[in-house]
Amino acid sequence: MASPGASSAPAVSVEHVRKAFGATVAVDDVSFAVPRGSVHALLGENGAGKSTIVKLLAGLLMPDQGQFSIEGQPVRLSSPRVSHARGIQTAFQEMSLVKDLTVLDNILIPYGPTGALGTIRRRHATDLVAAHLATLGLDDLALDEEVGGLELAVQQKIEIARAVFRGPKILLLDEPTSTLSGRDVDWLGEIIARLKADGVTVVFISHRLREVRAFCDDMTVLRNGRHIVTGRVADHGDDEVIRMIAGRALAQVLLSRPEQARGVGPEVLRAERIAAGKLRDASFVLHAGEIVGVAGLQGMGQLDLFLACFGMADVAQGAISIDGRRVTIASPVDAVRADIGISLVPEDRKTEALFLKLSGRHNASLPVIGRFLRRGLIDDAAETSAVASIFERVDVDRRALWTPVAAFSGGNQQKIALAKWLLAETRILLLYDPTRGIDVGTKNELYGLIRAYAEAGGAVLFYSTEIPELVHLADRVLVFYAGSISAELGGADVSEEAIARAALGSHEPGTAA
Repeated sequence: MASPGASSAPAVSVEHVRKAFGATVAVDDVSFAVPRGSVHALLGENGAGKSTIVKLLAGLLMPDQGQFSIEGQPVRLSSPRVSHARGIQTAFQEMSLVKDLTVLDNILIPYGPTGALGTIRRRHATDLVAAHLATLGLDDLALDEEVGGLELAVQQKIEIARAVFRGPKILLLDEPTSTLSGRDVDWLGEIIARLKADGVTVVFISHRLREVRAFCDDMTVLRNGRHIVTGRVADHGDDEVIRMIAGRALAQVLLSRPEQARGVGPEVLRAERIAAGKLRDASFVLHAGEIVGVAGLQGMGQLDLFLACFGMADVAQGAISIDGRRVTIASPVDAVRADIGISLVPEDRKTEALFLKLSGRHNASLPVIGRFLRRGLIDDAAETSAVASIFERVDVDRRALWTPVAAFSGGNQQKIALAKWLLAETRILLLYDPTRGIDVGTKNELYGLIRAYAEAGGAVLFYSTEIPELVHLADRVLVFYAGSISAELGGADVSEEAIARAALGSHEPGTAA
């Protein structure tokens, strides 16, 4: 028999929860409640405690102190299975998919329909998953394709689809749009609205306030592991939310575009009719001191361009020139050579940019470790001094010199990934969605570092899933559609509307490159 008032009890109650990892207190005496059937935003900077709360609710961690209640009933979420039994499902930012398994197997794990002998009923399972994906507009996914070969945005959709497939009462979405853009974000918004209409409670973590306002009813702000406020989203303006998140008023680096374009230097990189993977035909020029933005819906060839310029994709046609001379970039080793000087901050920092078990010092110095060799041995003092100077420049705590990067927040990890190339003194910086999953304060720090790099004479090619970043940061914007550059926008022509129009395959005459 239900307890009195159970029907009106919050879907989730967090009561004086504390969680520490050694000397680091991730969550400190946090209490808040999530109403049933609502979409509740959980906001805060990287390291504020948001993901720790999600992992506690998902049964991946146990609190040191405090209590969780689900629909008014105290619960001990001691494992993911216990959490699932309580109706809680999670789609993680750092995805939990098994890269070597197929789409079908990833969605079924560990609850596929079984027969009398405990074996998966493959035909029935295939029909169920295919029907489910069709309801989500993902019927173009090949169920027998290995997940590891899919683009990151597609993997994120599968992560979300799997959580929804399990029929949650409470759905935790940890930065679900960090790899999504444009229509994909709208796709998620439609799913959230449908789940809400069905009575599902959604906890939504995002650094994008526009999405919070579009999707969420209520919000909770955490800062430094402590609860700051819980209330209606509509009751708080953006400036107030940012102050609560960061604990200070942020000087918005990118509130407006510069009135006059910066002067740029000589040409440093030229791509002529490059074709690689989904990229069919792309040509552009990049100058010293210039930030060139790249926009496009997922899968339009922009990723293949970045990989081709860094020697990570086979170039089927076309040519790349550095300082006016044609070069062959067959591998990242070629790209980072001093006479070429190209570096890449990839879209997935945890699997492609960093060795999580190594210290920040070792991660940063690895591309140029030969610089610190003395008679075949590494000069630790010289290495430490050089890396410490770069970490100070990007505002990363000195403890990163000896601490594994896995211990740091996503924002600090991204700054370490950037510091690596600043230490290498590369002249051309390829940034593929570098602010993915980064809080507003760290974003502004990264914007400042990017602008400073360009003002010092570096050249930047910058892809972002967030169009406002391109509008306010880039000198020019290349927009990709169907494997080629559909428009090149500069000066007053750079606007959110113009970029969005070109990304959908329609642009005004005269804007093409």
